[in-house]
Amino acid sequence: MKLLHTADWHLGKTLKRQSLIDDQKFIIDEIFRVIDKRNVDTVIIAGDVYDRAVPSVEAVNLFDETLTKFVERNLQVLIIAGNHDSAARLNFGSKLFESKKIFIATRVEKNPKPVKLEDDFGEIYFSLIPFFDSGDIHAKFFDEDAEPLSTEEATKFYLDKVRQEIPDGKRRIAVAHAFISGVTKTESVRDIVGCAEGISAEIFSGYNYVALGHIHGPRSAGKNLRYSGSPLKYSFDEADQEKGVTFVEIDGAGNVTTENISLPPRRNVVVVKGSFAELLKRSPIDDYAQIILTDEIFIPEAADRLRAAFPHLLDFKYEKHLTSYEDNDETDFRKDAPIAEQFANFFNYMTGNDLNAEERAAFEEILLEVEHGEAEK
Repeated sequence: MKLLHTADWHLGKTLKRQSLIDDQKFIIDEIFRVIDKRNVDTVIIAGDVYDRAVPSVEAVNLFDETLTKFVERNLQVLIIAGNHDSAARLNFGSKLFESKKIFIATRVEKNPKPVKLEDDFGEIYFSLIPFFDSGDIHAKFFDEDAEPLSTEEATKFYLDKVRQEIPDGKRRIAVAHAFISGVTKTESVRDIVGCAEGISAEIFSGYNYVALGHIHGPRSAGKNLRYSGSPLKYSFDEADQEKGVTFVEIDGAGNVTTENISLPPRRNVVVVKGSFAELLKRSPIDDYAQIILTDEIFIPEAADRLRAAFPHLLDFKYEKHLTSYEDNDETDFRKDAPIAEQFANFFNYMTGNDLNAEERAAFEEILLEVEHGEAEK
């Protein structure tokens, strides 16, 4: 069987308030090009289909169009909910979709059943493990006075129940949206209770392949455990990651081979570092850019002046004081302090440096001129 493992689409995502819906349409078209070129039989989406529990109309419409394309190609599709998804909303129409070989698992079930698919070598059983909180397992399977379960215990308990339904000797694949202990996260991965807490790779023993979602960089998480990563870069600390999908083949004996396939984005995400003078001379680039200025002095309207070379500038910082101009961190400038002190604090906040004697004297001179002008009115 030929499978395409993907995850973390985050449909409706924005990057520093920039809508990425057109970028997502573009990358989904690229995914279908891979599907067609590699003659894929089965597609796995391992959670976080949407970026938020109440997705935008544009995001829902895009996923609707995608499901239609799956059906038109007669593909088998396995989808689970991630921590960004609403289980109830993603579950809509799931019973109807099964008749079209689209299987969606969004919440823990009292009697979980694996999905049985077939290839030329026989049956393959898929265990679908959506994102859940350990409290969901406690409420579904245990008395109220029972001891709470850790995420590790809850996940193992549910996996064991799913495994009970798989006949001995059959090939098996698990699909989960979880954080395997020891794997590095990025800023676009939210820390949320439940499967976002670390679990060990060992609890997936016995599976020929485990298709994981939640971590946005493609990487191995253990023997035959793999994160496909997100198909697009969703934060600036993902700028150096190579995004794409994972092509998986499983033979009749259950042996698995994997290949990461890179996807070209509509517009790249880059971090550019340099002095204001250097960057001002750059030829224009079409990428979503974060600029880190190395200048030690504050440059008025620097971001606006750099947009000629970086028309899609989304984030702007100084290297010595890495605070984004869009960050909303509250800083205490003591409103009752003398204005000179307030300005000195503000100067330090913006530049990372203290006012020197010359700068302080210049400010006091300007302040006297302003106060003198006000007094003459």
